[in-house]
Amino acid sequence: MKLHNLAPKKAKPNRKRKGQGNATGNGTYAGRGMNGQKARAGGGVRLGFEGGQTPLIQRMPKMGGFRNPNRVETKAVNLSDLELRFEAGDKVDLETLLAKKLINKNDGKVKILASGEITKKLSIEAGILFSKTAKEMIEKAGGSVA
Repeated sequence: MKLHNLAPKKAKPNRKRKGQGNATGNGTYAGRGMNGQKARAGGGVRLGFEGGQTPLIQRMPKMGGFRNPNRVETKAVNLSDLELRFEAGDKVDLETLLAKKLINKNDGKVKILASGEITKKLSIEAGILFSKTAKEMIEKAGGSVA
């Protein structure tokens, strides 16, 4: 097989040449109708134009604000929750918080907040954030913060 033997399966239909006289069926107005803006060369209106009426896109309510796609959710755990669920001397890390159902997924960040009291000596592992007051209360109870 050579290049000069190749041919398309089906011949392409000829495009309709408008404005070539009335005998073609597309003479006189060339399929553009009678006079008007769309009949002129270069005529027509932009996308969304509604003839001077306020366009639909402008009539729609505007959404305010901005949603950050890179936001990292921080899950909050209160000191009172740690007091209830942990024994004295336990270590607190992401796995134990997940096991005790204080967080529902081990992704993102966890922050311990100073809501409530703590009397038990707990060791907080690395990877957990805490407020300054919560850190002071944990250390005051004899616990350690990594």
